[in-house]
Amino acid sequence: MVSRVLVTGGAGTIGAAVVRRLLRDPSFEVRVSDQREAPQWMREGCEVHRGDLRDLGEARRATQGCSHVIHLAAIVGGIGNFHKLPHTLTEVNNSLYNSVIRAALDHSVERFVYVSSSMVFERATEFPTTEEHIDHTPIPQSAYGFSKLTGEVYVRAADDEHGFPYTICRPFNAYGPGEMPEDEPGIAHMVPDVIKKCLALPEGAPLPIFGDGTQTRTLTHIDDIADGIVTAMASPKGLREDFNVSAAEEMTVAEIARVIWEACGRDPEAFALEHLPTYPVDVVRRWPSVEKARRLLGWEAQIDVRTGVSQTVDWLRDRVPTAR
Repeated sequence: MVSRVLVTGGAGTIGAAVVRRLLRDPSFEVRVSDQREAPQWMREGCEVHRGDLRDLGEARRATQGCSHVIHLAAIVGGIGNFHKLPHTLTEVNNSLYNSVIRAALDHSVERFVYVSSSMVFERATEFPTTEEHIDHTPIPQSAYGFSKLTGEVYVRAADDEHGFPYTICRPFNAYGPGEMPEDEPGIAHMVPDVIKKCLALPEGAPLPIFGDGTQTRTLTHIDDIADGIVTAMASPKGLREDFNVSAAEEMTVAEIARVIWEACGRDPEAFALEHLPTYPVDVVRRWPSVEKARRLLGWEAQIDVRTGVSQTVDWLRDRVPTAR
């Protein structure tokens, strides 16, 4: 039996990876909803709804006839975006929860996958951080982390009152081909930002990063994230569960910067960092437990950081300015 899956925010970086993953499986038909124009390959392979999902009528039109929803539509971005647009992102993201979850309830979807964020764990004290630690993690300081945690509360509340069949997926430190860096550092995620800087860097100059470089991250390729999300959606064991969708290797920001430096073809012996002042909320440590997804879903990330970063450098090299 073929299931029709609505992917909100499907024209975004992770959304496009999710759509590609779904299209590889003949048991899924895909409908994409996004305010942005979908690329040609997506228009050829999917139904496309273009509209503002904050409007309940648009959300109902997008959801009608779909048995599954993967909700990715949100204002996201890097650490700079969280500090630049705190009210905008809470306003937009909460409006999306209101209408998309209401529409999914109205159409009695079989499974609603809410794509949350590792930022709900920005004040975690347990490492590696298990899913159960969410009950003991202080409320996020950033408006973005709070807005993504709010979405988790929304789907659980809908289930408590209406029997809403949800799954929560929390991607960690997504990177990969598809995300362009912005003109202002920190607005996009770390990997495209640092690749852009590294490719444009004059010979002999140090690579700028935010902070002292001891902060840790767990980089997870968008194709792994997409596979984890679809696996959780399709599994009966994913029902009313939450999952860290992540790779397992904890790395410091300085170590990640070195991987990017070498992937850009820079001399390893010349590697040097310039430490820029960081933002008020810059998570010191981010390292999730991935045991629950392995145990319940039989899923784990497959793409090595060095392989994935090299692939991302290759994709960006022709799209950003490089040093002459």
